[in-house]
Amino acid sequence: MEKITGNDLISWGYEPAKWFKDALADINSSIEQGSVFDPRRVADEYYEANKPDPYLNLQDSESIPISYNITPENDDEQENVDKVVETMRQLVRVPVITAGAVMPDACPAGTIPVGGVIASRNAIHPGLHSADICCSVAVANLGDVDPKNVLDRASKIVHFGVGGRDRRNQFTPSANVIKRMENNRFLKWHLEQAHSHFATQGDGNHFLYVGRLKSTGDVCVVTHHGSRNVGSRLYKAGMQCAENYRVKLCPEAPKGAAWIPFDTDDGRDYWDALQIVGDWTRESHFKIHQLIGLPIDDWFWNEHNFVFNRGNDIFYHAKGATPGWDAYDRTIVPLNMAEPILITRGRDAKNGLGFLPHGAGRNMSRTEHNRRMDVSHSNMTEHDIIREFAPGIDVRFHFNKPDLSELPNAYKNAAQVREAITSFGLADIVDEIEPYGSIMSGEQDLPWKNKNQARRDARRERKEENRAGRRVSKARLKEDMR
Repeated sequence: MEKITGNDLISWGYEPAKWFKDALADINSSIEQGSVFDPRRVADEYYEANKPDPYLNLQDSESIPISYNITPENDDEQENVDKVVETMRQLVRVPVITAGAVMPDACPAGTIPVGGVIASRNAIHPGLHSADICCSVAVANLGDVDPKNVLDRASKIVHFGVGGRDRRNQFTPSANVIKRMENNRFLKWHLEQAHSHFATQGDGNHFLYVGRLKSTGDVCVVTHHGSRNVGSRLYKAGMQCAENYRVKLCPEAPKGAAWIPFDTDDGRDYWDALQIVGDWTRESHFKIHQLIGLPIDDWFWNEHNFVFNRGNDIFYHAKGATPGWDAYDRTIVPLNMAEPILITRGRDAKNGLGFLPHGAGRNMSRTEHNRRMDVSHSNMTEHDIIREFAPGIDVRFHFNKPDLSELPNAYKNAAQVREAITSFGLADIVDEIEPYGSIMSGEQDLPWKNKNQARRDARRERKEENRAGRRVSKARLKEDMR
């Protein structure tokens, strides 16, 4: 009998697979020994032993419980909630998902709403914690100090915007975190970013806030940021890994909801990577607080873009939702730059899957908000607009160009979110940090972004010119026909 090859297996109807190697070695070894046997039967045995599990089917969305802790109060909010509900209904069809919850500050944002919580059995969905892994808030109590001095000091040491610190101004995470990164196959490639992005805050809605604790008058610093480029690179690797499982397990599931089974080497390594990134982010917050250069009397923090496990096979994916069970004695809920930051104690509410809001979400996109501002405040300067919507607040933008999409009116009504936290039984408000001022990124001057915008503007102008030309041509044609 001639030697059997992979082409023979394919000609017998098998799809190329990893088991080919062992099957061919077994078959050809028997041939060399002169055994009398049917090689196709051996191939069948290997195929059966390595046959992939049957595809999992999508679930009926009505069979999966979703708790909606949100009440719309105007047309914008109703439209917002309708989109959130539709997104959640589609998401819970994924076969490993067991429950969902929606927070009072929820807003639509792709695969999972901001303010959405998903529980999955033995599964980690990278797309449900998003690229901003471990986006979180941290409070440092500085005691009886001058808040202006604190904000002035902070203005000198913060780093906002894209990219990291240059080599002369970098800070080093703990040796423990770096060693764990070196030993994790998802993170060992990103050590340079782990140094350069450490103690930086990015852009968008990330901030440094200074205010006074209502209960004592102590001045506190609150920082808001995630794991920066380290986390976004981990997210990308996680999505690629999860996609490999999605096509094998449930190709009908949305790509954004792909998952990594925890009981695999991939799942365990990815979970370990998440814990390392969480520790890196916590140290990053604390380093920023230390750099202000004043003694810290008290310090605590919590994540709101993360995956949580409470000792069983259920993994809770929070996208813009704050954990509220016994492991978190105090949690932090920012509302907007002109409102107090709430210090809460969660009630581990079943209707929230143990979570509470992470703040006051948006009812519309940044673009739509700014369009409405252009229409209604066209005769005002940016700084006049800031004074209107954040009166008495020392608002600073790192790049000196205000980002009006971060004004208080860009977010849900703070009083409404605060009331919902209590009325839905999600948490108790135990203290507040009343605002003095804050620092945000603002609009960064990015050459490539400016070039892209210039190209878009040029294309828009050409389209308008073409439309105008067509209108003139039609008008002339009508005139000639008369």
